[in-house]
Amino acid sequence: MEKILLEELGPKLLSGGMSLLWSLAFLFIGLKLINFLRKLLRGALDRSNVDTGVVQFLDALVKIAAYAVLILALMARFGIQTTSFITLLGSAGVAIGLSLQGSLANFAGGILILMLKPFVVGDYISACGCEGTVAEISLFATTLHSADNRNVVLPNGTLSNSNITNFSANETRRVDMSVDVAYNSDLKRARQIIEGILNQNEKILDDPSYVVAVNELGDSGITILIRPWVKTEDYWTVRWSVLEQVHDRLNEEGIEIPFPQVTVHMENE
Repeated sequence: MEKILLEELGPKLLSGGMSLLWSLAFLFIGLKLINFLRKLLRGALDRSNVDTGVVQFLDALVKIAAYAVLILALMARFGIQTTSFITLLGSAGVAIGLSLQGSLANFAGGILILMLKPFVVGDYISACGCEGTVAEISLFATTLHSADNRNVVLPNGTLSNSNITNFSANETRRVDMSVDVAYNSDLKRARQIIEGILNQNEKILDDPSYVVAVNELGDSGITILIRPWVKTEDYWTVRWSVLEQVHDRLNEEGIEIPFPQVTVHMENE
């Protein structure tokens, strides 16, 4: 009896043992292959100077997907039907995707921002009716610090589909200013005063050169355009100081900066 049982169970045990050994070998090779593919991906992304956040995210995504494929392959080797499991997983994925459309849009927007880099942390930007310094870029939202120290959180889906103005992208910026002088003013003298102020300011660049020109004959006065070029970090310092100096010097020289006014002509009946 025992001999018959051994004769019957022997081949089955041998077959099961060999199947287990092949499965372990398959698992070992699969894990090694996954690690190899991840190293290749990280190396390619590093050479492309992709943001660290993107590299980490894609590496985790590839890892999860590869492990899922490996598990399904092992289940198939042991004779487990994976068709119904895949169908159920796909249905669940569709249901979850429909319920999280907004989150998925923000997720996709975060990936686009991290890869295309319309801005980076530390840049001063304007978008979606808000502006401030970029403090953090996550996969779902971007946080700005406004000039008055408020935190503004913008969903990445909305942000990636909106117009973005990056004030820090270039090393230099043009400061656009203007001042009105009365119609009876000496325009040449006014221009000389303004140009003297610009020439004395060390933060104003020589190349490109500044522009001082009559821009408009307005209702209340003549508009003089003032456009110097500065380094981006000096923008506000130059703007504030130049406007103050222009006001003070024009007053000292007796050149009137007019208030809005209307001339009314009365007819005698």
